[in-house]
Amino acid sequence: MGCHTLNVGIYIYENAEVLDFSGPFQVFSTANRLSKPKELFNVFLVAKDVCSVNARGGFNINPHYCFNEHPKIDLLIVVGGIHTEELKKPSVINWVSTISKEATIVASVCTGAFLLAEAGLLSNLKVTTHWEDIENLQKSYPKLTVIENQPWVDQGKFVTSGGISAGIDMSLHLVSTLVGLELAEKTARQMEFEWHN
Repeated sequence: MGCHTLNVGIYIYENAEVLDFSGPFQVFSTANRLSKPKELFNVFLVAKDVCSVNARGGFNINPHYCFNEHPKIDLLIVVGGIHTEELKKPSVINWVSTISKEATIVASVCTGAFLLAEAGLLSNLKVTTHWEDIENLQKSYPKLTVIENQPWVDQGKFVTSGGISAGIDMSLHLVSTLVGLELAEKTARQMEFEWHN
């Protein structure tokens, strides 16, 4: 990847699961501190509008950007949570679809896979989601092959992960893919996280 800074955009929304976005944010920002050269990743949160978002449990968060104004996204991460309202918003699904065409990698944490599936991005691919939602995802989108008992599933451009903390495992895997195994292992050690590589 060389010295090129990679823009990591994490999509958040009302009732998003806190660790779904804060876990990957922590991984990429920690990798930044440990990488040589530093600042290999520019990680930021994107919401539909620039106003504070109430994540699950009343965790209030200010996104860095909105749909109308954000840097080019190289790696898009769509998080999970109470995702059902998001599926009903054409502007959200269209944005996800549009950004996925420009991005090098599109990833989801937990039920974020439903948003990628709704955008028509995961047909005929192997994917995963939170264990509670495996059956629902398979039933709702029969063209997907939904895998159980795996922290993440990498299908090249599209990478999906299981629930909540599995997003950390997947993000470390993405650091390993984009930069190298050594940086991913250093990042996991710095975070005192037992990485399921």
